[in-house]
Amino acid sequence: MGTVGTGEYTYRVTENWAKLPKGSRFGILVGVVVDSKERVYICQQRESPPILIFDREGNYIGSKTPVGLIEGHIMYIDASDNLYLVERIDHVAMKFDSQDNKLVEMGNRGHGSDTGVTALGGLVKRPGPPFNMPTRLMPSSTGELFVSDGYCNSRFHKFSDNGDLLNSWGAAGSEVGAFHLPHSLWVSKDDLVYICDRNNNRIQIFDAQGTFVDQWTDMPGVTDICMDKKENVYVHENGYHGTDSKTKIMDKKGNVLSQFESPQSHQIWVDKHGDIYQVVTWEQRVIKMIKQV
Repeated sequence: MGTVGTGEYTYRVTENWAKLPKGSRFGILVGVVVDSKERVYICQQRESPPILIFDREGNYIGSKTPVGLIEGHIMYIDASDNLYLVERIDHVAMKFDSQDNKLVEMGNRGHGSDTGVTALGGLVKRPGPPFNMPTRLMPSSTGELFVSDGYCNSRFHKFSDNGDLLNSWGAAGSEVGAFHLPHSLWVSKDDLVYICDRNNNRIQIFDAQGTFVDQWTDMPGVTDICMDKKENVYVHENGYHGTDSKTKIMDKKGNVLSQFESPQSHQIWVDKHGDIYQVVTWEQRVIKMIKQV
């Protein structure tokens, strides 16, 4: 256990925070969110159940098996504890209520769109409709749904609150408005859409109508993004071509407030106390960084 960060953004780190029951083991860790009751949900692949639940101290307290979730990815949860999931290998995005009832499912289950990709994360030959291995679903302030898509597509999509497709944007490439593996997204309170364009090492920002607003470059292997209650921005960069993996905290204009090295992680989440959770994918552990005040 050590300390990372600077000034207002200083944290005490617990390296192996989540404690599983005896005889259990984690799968490949891909997602983490915290609900209104301060329960921490961890999404895993290649082990069952797909979602494990822990209390604030890291004790295992239960699990979820949302209908239709086989291989989840980066998650989102809202203030009413509605859970927003993508099913990566079956090419759908889903919204569940707090009682695990499925409210919306988008995509053509079991059928990825034709994008000409022959390798996971390869360069898309032609952008396709929803979805080909989507990466995250999140609502706007008005309930419209945005999806980053994905490992084998190069777009983001906007749906109505009941799952009707409204529009899609993006193509393969490195120019403004194009993507190479849009790995996650976040929708701010003013409905700007921040997209982690992972293999282009940047975050691109769009308005709710898909119009380009800005981009933040020099973000090697940027994997995930979230915001705290003040809408400061937290991102994780997995590094690229020898650069170190790190957690970076910025304001909404992209000015860096603090940054520090951290293990290669898949999702980052900040709870109402300002504590940070990260799932370390291949090391199969959960890190908690407790804010020092």
